[in-house]
Amino acid sequence: MRFVPRLVGGCSVVFLAAEVSESAAWRASMALAAAALLSACSGSMAPLSAPVAEHATASLKGVALLNRITWGVTPGLLAQASRDGDTFLDRQLRPALPVTLPTLVRVQIESLGIVQTPTWQMVATVEQQRRDLDGIKDVDQKKLAQTAYQGELNRVVREAQTRSLLRAMYSPAQLQEQMTWFWMNHFNVHMFKANVRILVGDYEEVAIRPYALGRFRDLLGATVRHPAMIRYLDNEQNAVGKLNENYARELMELHTLGVGSGYTQTDVQQLARILTGVGVNFGNARPKLKPEHEVQYVRDGGFEFNPNRHDFGDKQFLGLVVKGRGLAEVDEALDRLARHPATARFISHKLALFFVSDAPPPALIERMAASFLHSDGDIASVLKTLFRSPEFAASSGSKFKDPMHFVVSAVRLAYDDQPILNATPLIGWLNRMAQPLYGRQTPDGYPMTSDAWASPGQMTTRFEIAKAIGSGNAGLFKTDPAAAPSAVVLPQMATLMRNAELQTMIGPRTREALEQAKTPQEWNTFLIASPDFMNR
Repeated sequence: MRFVPRLVGGCSVVFLAAEVSESAAWRASMALAAAALLSACSGSMAPLSAPVAEHATASLKGVALLNRITWGVTPGLLAQASRDGDTFLDRQLRPALPVTLPTLVRVQIESLGIVQTPTWQMVATVEQQRRDLDGIKDVDQKKLAQTAYQGELNRVVREAQTRSLLRAMYSPAQLQEQMTWFWMNHFNVHMFKANVRILVGDYEEVAIRPYALGRFRDLLGATVRHPAMIRYLDNEQNAVGKLNENYARELMELHTLGVGSGYTQTDVQQLARILTGVGVNFGNARPKLKPEHEVQYVRDGGFEFNPNRHDFGDKQFLGLVVKGRGLAEVDEALDRLARHPATARFISHKLALFFVSDAPPPALIERMAASFLHSDGDIASVLKTLFRSPEFAASSGSKFKDPMHFVVSAVRLAYDDQPILNATPLIGWLNRMAQPLYGRQTPDGYPMTSDAWASPGQMTTRFEIAKAIGSGNAGLFKTDPAAAPSAVVLPQMATLMRNAELQTMIGPRTREALEQAKTPQEWNTFLIASPDFMNR
């Protein structure tokens, strides 16, 4: 079977052109699924079933809430939410730390090389490999050494992707995991810049995840001091007398104030001056410092503040003087940025874009911004304002899933609490749908609006992924790539969906399509490929 994308009424629809090898029942059933997608695609692709729509007039609970604040509802999660009642959301906003992962998931993560070997030890080893390349004269030997060097970088980033996906799928702190992805996207770094592949896993674990529901100022400061961000946005090249404005510009435009918030090119230049000397050092050598600068030097892992490279003159930043005194200037500037009303509005808008609507209501954004300022940037407080809002409740089922949400929620629903053993298929699917983890080249992060992910090509790929998951042949439980094909682990989704609350996820047209399924594989595929499932 092949999937043929067409545009109908401005909406992406996948029509099915069956090969001779496909059964007539399969062709008919998939045609029904496509028809369901077409019917739901008029306007916002929004309506789920009537019970959800009626419930959304009060406050979001049950399946509708779980589909928003987690990476996807599962029967196990639904049972937990039912037991916790009104405290479930509070526990997601303030999860108990440390988070306890399921045993099989924890064992998989602990077996990864990036967990067993300290980050800066791996960095030192790889940096030595890179330096050694310069001394190799033989062409063939140099190619082999280059391949080994690139292979090690690829291994490390693949393990980081695996760890991130396992956490997203199985951590009980689901909101924390969603927010970790959100902030990784907000403070984006590209894995193929220099050696960022070996840094990005540590960046996620050290600079993002611990602060994902905490104070925005702490999160901002952690990203500023991480070598992945410093290297990605070239601040290690920023020195007195040789300014590099890249990081200063993105720090205001993308990370805090936002475009059109009133800052000027002069502010960019002044912030760049403040950031001079903030760099990286992956070696063992300490720079030779002027005597008066010895006390100013800071080294923490790969982060380095080199006062020899810092501009100690006074700066005029956002209308106020910043006295030249070294690294403390950076903290003063970050305090000012994190507490600025424009930052409160910019972050609130982006959170509402992620959780509520492609065009979030201005009144909601203003209430969230007020909560941001009142709580000194407490992310959980801002999210609570969002989740308790009538706008959030009314938007249930209207947010089209980006590739990450689609893939992770499909696997979660397919296998409930049964951990997969191989994340490689998910990594490949995200690559195919142009949203690889750590793969956004530009600092703006992946878009969060439906028009970026609802193209005909995207829809074709989603149907193919739905078929792979639904058939149980995706290789999610195959631990050795060289081994013979593993036994099929067929999702029992029809059984899972007998749960009355889970049935509220799907509307009558999707039910009609499901009734035509001739095999469990078809049933699974129709559900995952349905327009109801593609919205949250």
